[in-house]
Amino acid sequence: MSAKGAVKERSDSRVKEPRQYSVIMINDDFTTMEFVVGVLVDIFHKDEITAQAIMMNVHKNGQAVVGKYPYDIAYTRVKKALERAKEEGFPFRMTIEEG
Repeated sequence: MSAKGAVKERSDSRVKEPRQYSVIMINDDFTTMEFVVGVLVDIFHKDEITAQAIMMNVHKNGQAVVGKYPYDIAYTRVKKALERAKEEGFPFRMTIEEG
């Protein structure tokens, strides 16, 4: 049997990667280092050593990028972190920026 006249379908549907957003942690003089490390480990799934390094970066430089995530994930994690900070009485701040 020949495939004469058969139409070969070409699929050119490329999956577009979602835009990435940077989650930025901002330093303050009241939130404890232990709290920050806990948030990084529990909510952002960083290992202890990475969490310590990010926390020190925030402490020394005033802010640091925690990671890059699709918007929904960035928003959800920041929301959880800020809710935890509020429960514990810390003025902890984070922002989300595109890019």
